[in-house]
Amino acid sequence: MFDSLSERLSRTLKSVSGKARLTEDNIKDSVREVRLALLEADVALSVVRQFTADVQARAIGRDVLTSLDPGEAFIKVVHEELVTLMGAANDQLDLATTPPAIVLMAGLQGAGKTTAVGKLARFLRERERKKVAVVSADVYRPAAIDQLETLAKEVEARFIPSNPSEAPVDIATRALQEAKTNFDDVLIVDTAGRLAIDEEMMAEIAAIHGALNPVETLFVVDAMTGQDAANTAKAFNDALPLTGVILAKADGDSRGGAALSVRAITEKPIKFLSVGERSDALEAFHPDRIASRILGMGDVLTLIEEAERKVDKQKAEKLARKMQRGRKFDLEDFRDQLQQMSNMGGVANMMEKLPGMGQLSANDMNVDDKQFRRMEAIINSMTPQERRYPDVINGSRKRRIAAGSGTQVQDVNRLLKQHKNTQRMMKKVMRKGGMERMMRGVQAQQQGARKSGRARRR
Repeated sequence: MFDSLSERLSRTLKSVSGKARLTEDNIKDSVREVRLALLEADVALSVVRQFTADVQARAIGRDVLTSLDPGEAFIKVVHEELVTLMGAANDQLDLATTPPAIVLMAGLQGAGKTTAVGKLARFLRERERKKVAVVSADVYRPAAIDQLETLAKEVEARFIPSNPSEAPVDIATRALQEAKTNFDDVLIVDTAGRLAIDEEMMAEIAAIHGALNPVETLFVVDAMTGQDAANTAKAFNDALPLTGVILAKADGDSRGGAALSVRAITEKPIKFLSVGERSDALEAFHPDRIASRILGMGDVLTLIEEAERKVDKQKAEKLARKMQRGRKFDLEDFRDQLQQMSNMGGVANMMEKLPGMGQLSANDMNVDDKQFRRMEAIINSMTPQERRYPDVINGSRKRRIAAGSGTQVQDVNRLLKQHKNTQRMMKKVMRKGGMERMMRGVQAQQQGARKSGRARRR
């Protein structure tokens, strides 16, 4: 996410980092490079002009030139201005109303709107502990209603049936009555998209909005369209009172133009990033964390929050107890670790959130998520005895395991070698008391994340 922008900005800022003295001339040169990086990232020209003017004014002023470490001070200014550009803090959904709180979803066809409905339903059900119902008022796109029904089952939200023969406003008002009857906390209404904004589309969604009076009206926009995403959101906002934006397909956006342009152009906050195909791939948009990612500083808080939600704590505690008793780290434990990494979104997703790792791709580190899936398939092809006691795996067993997993004997050998290396590392960690120190460090970071989250909410 934002790979090309992050690479260009990091390279530019690295040239000023650590300098004992900055002059107006080299500040202007650096600002010029920042401007080019933003333009290449397809950030709207008006936004680029304002952003670079603000950075230059602060950098040439007392903020940087009089600093003890002017290079670091300049980077701090860029970071702060990025945060200001995208919004000072995460804007949460305002669901403080008499249930059901209605969330109206809008967007152009193909932007990922219906998928975003399913992801948002899961987000609210799992993280906000809400009872969620969904309904489709899209009577034009073939199978739109069926698609939402399938997603609702996957995310365990209540699906309210609708029919293409019904009028969209009638679907919405009937769904509202059903949600009240069933005591749902939230009702998410999916609406029809078009290939372009037109009067008919706007009149229809305005009628639905008038009938429902939603607490949130969210515009789903394809992040990969760059500054066009911001312009489309503005045109929609001019016709409908939007409360926020969801950037869909953000994981495919290597430039970042949409994320940096939307708020400045629409004056509406980005509330969520949709970052993958899985139904749990929805992140709250934290401007400070995104700014840190863009500048290659990582996003440890989001990584910790993901670990809290997605890591199987019972399995982790079981492994810790097992290792403390001096038992070996076997292939079943190794498979569990591979699955935990997959639940966290894979290696690439974890790497971009680690400080200093944003510029390294999984390929740079010779790491491939497909390789981990292959390793898991190899372990699944083993017998329980082989997984617990890998030393019994001889040549004939390797051939059988390779045939059963659709791999080569060399792949089995590679897996066994990687397991041995991991086993040795785990033994060292336990011998030096590193496991306890690591757990204490993680717990401290988790407590800090929770405290900062509570402070922000207050």
